[in-house]
Amino acid sequence: MHTKVKEMKMLLGGKWVSGEETFEVRNPQSSQVIARVPLASKQDMSLAIDKAERTYQNTQVWPTHERITILERVVSYMIDHAEEFARIIASEGSKTINEARGEVKRATQTIKISAEEARRMNGETINFDQNEGSENRVGYHYRFPVGVVGAITPFNDPLNLVAHKIGPAIASGNAIVVKPASVTPLSALKLAEAFVEAGLPEGFLSVVTGSGRELGDILVTHPAVQMISFTGGPNVGERITQKAGTKKVSMELGSNSPVIVLNDADLHDAVQSSVSGAFSAVGQNCIGVQRIYVEKGVYSQFLDTFVTRTAELMVGDKMDELTDIGPMIEEKEAERVELWVNEAVSAGATVAVGGKREGAYYYPTVLTNVPESAKIAKEEIFGPVVLIQPVTDLNQAVELANDVDYGLQAGIFTSNIHHAFYTIKHMNVGGIMINDSSDYRIDAMPFGGTKGSGVGREGVRYAMESMTESKVVCFRLQENML
Repeated sequence: MHTKVKEMKMLLGGKWVSGEETFEVRNPQSSQVIARVPLASKQDMSLAIDKAERTYQNTQVWPTHERITILERVVSYMIDHAEEFARIIASEGSKTINEARGEVKRATQTIKISAEEARRMNGETINFDQNEGSENRVGYHYRFPVGVVGAITPFNDPLNLVAHKIGPAIASGNAIVVKPASVTPLSALKLAEAFVEAGLPEGFLSVVTGSGRELGDILVTHPAVQMISFTGGPNVGERITQKAGTKKVSMELGSNSPVIVLNDADLHDAVQSSVSGAFSAVGQNCIGVQRIYVEKGVYSQFLDTFVTRTAELMVGDKMDELTDIGPMIEEKEAERVELWVNEAVSAGATVAVGGKREGAYYYPTVLTNVPESAKIAKEEIFGPVVLIQPVTDLNQAVELANDVDYGLQAGIFTSNIHHAFYTIKHMNVGGIMINDSSDYRIDAMPFGGTKGSGVGREGVRYAMESMTESKVVCFRLQENML
């Protein structure tokens, strides 16, 4: 079936503009071109940043109620156009239509929370008289926006992760320039359309489409950009920190998330939750389950049930509501996953189910007997592959779970409160989910990790804190003036 190719514009300084050059956006399922999008130049990016800085500097007062109103209008727009958003997500990315609809709901919630948190971005009074000699001093501190935020977003949640940049930035009074992933820019442009329709003043938002290599350095190093918010891979994240200098930086860099299943766990619940956590969004999920450590007493039963449930997953057309697993974002990514699995098998690993590629599709795969030194055991696979390993006890499970250079989220299944709290204390991660897989998040909670998983925290309120600075105000009162 032939699909009409859309000719898109980008939002540059509040204006919809075409580019001298364009690039193609393809549906990864069929490789069919679905849109042509402006290939922005370095000059385009500089113009967007300059416009953002001028807009911010020239807006002496941007009342909180106006920001709230705009965000609430965006929420209404997203609700009214929910199915259109979902079909864009499913067309340009890897998600099934059902997963895409779920992302639209989450993104709408993210913007709604941003409106709510704008009301609550308060400072507090300071008791200066706690110091001897300061009895005649009173004051407070309050938060003010950094000015211009630069945001770089990935392909795997092309709407909600953009919402997690734009929503908090606007709620806290900043201008923001977004560089979305080149393979999935359409969702970001549609969200920009929602903000334009909501009456966002020109210049507070730009969505600049094009090559990260061409545009990234300008965004990261431009002196007017006071903060970089990045979600992506650790190699790019490390280069950003080297180039950003003294700017504020918030980065979520992925993970190799572990789940622990103990003898006293509800196995049915553990399997259901972990299968979903491992294979939703084709495993292209920063908190997706990658390693499962199962206590020996229930290992065989857990593995058998997990493999059976995995084999039942439907691989197929993203737009079919019965489909569980769609294609990966590009065929080369499926080839990479295939290579990593084959390397592990050559080193002694066993494929319990899956291990098959068809074009951009990689079938849900369970590996056992994976050597600890294998790349797939240490790095983020970002694909539909999970490793299941027996352990003697909780201590060994926690030790193995911590033995990677990531620490975003983890999960444990147990009915023993002492086991739960041992894990809470000893797991080096940013979030620990009890009787849930690592793949659980709400958009209001602080989200981020330790070690190589990043710097800072997202989640609307916490992103707003990083996108603002605290200013202290102190009055020294003179008795003879009273």
